[in-house]
Amino acid sequence: MGRKLVLVLLLIAAVTVAAVQWRAYQREARARVATPPVGQILDIDGVKVHAQVMGEGPDLVMIHGASGNLRDFTFSFAERLTDRYRVVLFDRPGLGWTDRLPGYGGAWNNDAEPPQAQAELLQNAADALDVKNPIVLGHSYGGAVALAWGLSRPEDTAALVLVSAVSEPWPGGLGWLYTVTGSTLGSALFIPVVTAFAPKQLVTASVDAIFAPQEAPEGYTKHIGPGLTLRRDSTRANAQQVNSLLPRIIEMRQNYDRLTMPVEAVHGDKDNIVPLDIHSAPLMEDLANGNLTVLEGVGHMPHHADPQAVEDAIDRAATRAGLRPRS
Repeated sequence: MGRKLVLVLLLIAAVTVAAVQWRAYQREARARVATPPVGQILDIDGVKVHAQVMGEGPDLVMIHGASGNLRDFTFSFAERLTDRYRVVLFDRPGLGWTDRLPGYGGAWNNDAEPPQAQAELLQNAADALDVKNPIVLGHSYGGAVALAWGLSRPEDTAALVLVSAVSEPWPGGLGWLYTVTGSTLGSALFIPVVTAFAPKQLVTASVDAIFAPQEAPEGYTKHIGPGLTLRRDSTRANAQQVNSLLPRIIEMRQNYDRLTMPVEAVHGDKDNIVPLDIHSAPLMEDLANGNLTVLEGVGHMPHHADPQAVEDAIDRAATRAGLRPRS
């Protein structure tokens, strides 16, 4: 009886796993249809990179944060700049419609693309779009990629704009969810359950937490396409990249004195996700040419909560870099 019971339990487990994976696959298929690419797909040495280009003028590259894609910028912000910049938006590796880099990721492989490798891929994609001497803006995790971009191409980066950017080492952990999804078993077993069954209420609560203390704009969640982030591969990529970020930041910080280009940082003093006093405030002491704008009462999404302040920072960066005339 014991042996038969074990076989029955194994059969039930196998059927359950198959059912979860099938439901996850179906939800992913619907997400791909509901949120298609909005730009062009570039082939960069066999890696597909999703890019969107709009406007004319000096090149302005925008790099999104964790759990997101380039649509975060196209909801209402990027269009504000197209009258005077050529805005170039990218999906980071593993998120949106950009592939992961070879050798990284998978259900049983927790290796994640460091910001340096992500920057290199996006730089090669920018080269394919004939981007020259860009201003590079990074939000949240994308700020770390922007810093890596500036460190690897200091002579060909006009300026950096860091919005609620991860830039300095931080104390403590990242919370139980990242711990679970970043583990091998969590990646293989827990993430498919999230993809298959995550309710709309959970997505809404997650977006609200990112915007707090502000509210997410009406229509934002639908526009950004949370189904893309909830795909198994994208959830793994996000968890693995975030979990492995701290040692990369420690490594990069040792070279911040090489960032001699203008750097404009914008950060809300109510940001509880990437706190001002841990990141942008101490970053100013590590930079030769940094300027920090603190937004009172603003959380983690300044480009939505106070887009004019971020727009002004971009224009200051362009002026300081000699890309726009001084008024």
